[in-house]
Amino acid sequence: MALYEHVYLARQDISAQQVEALTEQLKSVIESFQGKVTKVEYWGVKSLAYRIKKNRKAHFSLLNIEAPAAALTEMERQMGINEDVLRFMTLRVEEHEQGPSAMMRKRDDDDRGERGERPRGPRPERGERGERGERGPRRPREDNIGEEGLY
Repeated sequence: MALYEHVYLARQDISAQQVEALTEQLKSVIESFQGKVTKVEYWGVKSLAYRIKKNRKAHFSLLNIEAPAAALTEMERQMGINEDVLRFMTLRVEEHEQGPSAMMRKRDDDDRGERGERPRGPRPERGERGERGERGPRRPREDNIGEEGLY
C-alpha cells in the first residue's frame, strides 16, 4: 500500500470537536478499504492568505495515511461533498515523517519564544555619520519656494 499525507481545511464556524468527528469519519472510510491512518495532527485555527468560500480562517488537520488508491478516491469524494471542508490536498510520499510535523515544531518554537526575539540590552551605536545634529542645517528645496522666496 502507498503512503500519503493528507491536509484538509475546515470552516472556522465549526467547533474543534466537530473537526475531530470529521477526522474520525475519514479514518473509518480509510479503514473500510483495509488502510490505516498512522498519525493525526490538529494544527488549530489559522488565518488564510486569502478568502476561501467567504472564510478568512480555517481549522487545519493533517493525516498520515497508508492505504490503497481506491480508499483515497472515496475519501476525497466525500470531502468534496461535505460543506464544512474548504480545501484538501493529498500527496504521495516515500515515507512518513517521524515525530511532529513542521507545523507542530513551529508552534512549539513560537510557544517557547525562540523565534524573532532580539537580544535585550543597549541600542547599537549609530553609523559613521553619528547623530542627526552633525549633518548641518537643512536647505530649502527649489520646488517648494514660492513667489516671495519663502517655503
